Amino acid sequence: MSIADNLRQVQRDIADCAAQCGRSASDVRLLAVSKTKPLADLESAYAAGQRLFGENYVQEAVEKYQALSHLSDIEWHFIGPIQSNKSRQIAETMDWVHTIDREKIARRLSEQRPTELPPLNVLIQVNISGETSKSGIELSDLEGVVALVKSLPNLSLRGLMAIPAPQTDMALQREVYAPLQQAFLTLQKNDPMVDTLSIGMSGDLAAAIASGSTMVRVGTAIFGARQYT
Repeated sequence: MSIADNLRQVQRDIADCAAQCGRSASDVRLLAVSKTKPLADLESAYAAGQRLFGENYVQEAVEKYQALSHLSDIEWHFIGPIQSNKSRQIAETMDWVHTIDREKIARRLSEQRPTELPPLNVLIQVNISGETSKSGIELSDLEGVVALVKSLPNLSLRGLMAIPAPQTDMALQREVYAPLQQAFLTLQKNDPMVDTLSIGMSGDLAAAIASGSTMVRVGTAIFGARQYT
């Protein structure tokens, strides 16, 4: 199957999952995780209508941003961990950052965002499974991080992101997501700009959409198996 065929299938899956829980497919945006994929694959996805692309590695993200700069309506999302010495490159090129979990990084991104660009859209990453190997804040620390991000002039807080521990049972997946969903809804009540809950990948798409996801991150189902270089 082609990348265009794969995209259509993923979009059908999203629509089916949304319908099953009484939501509209238009409420869930698809982020194509394009890390390690060649430019030709991104161009194929773009030609098929995809506009949101997610990258994990700074140098690769910047190279793709530059190579595809003629496609001005691409929305670039950085979804990987951020080293402080790479923050400027992210601030200068990306439209969204999903992985805010430290004050130092948030401040640097705001300070380094070029003034001619709109504020950088950011999500606070929450470690909902308590995994020491994963980044993210504890939900108990969310209020303070929200206040920090809102105080920074060149960042725009749009919501929350999480990567839970792998779990195959849908009921357990939803159980893990429940506190995050509630935190997101509370955040939304207090801030009309908050509109994005970035949860859900191929393995937990249905549970994430049933738990209020507004953005799902899908890579392999669109582009095929990951390529390592």
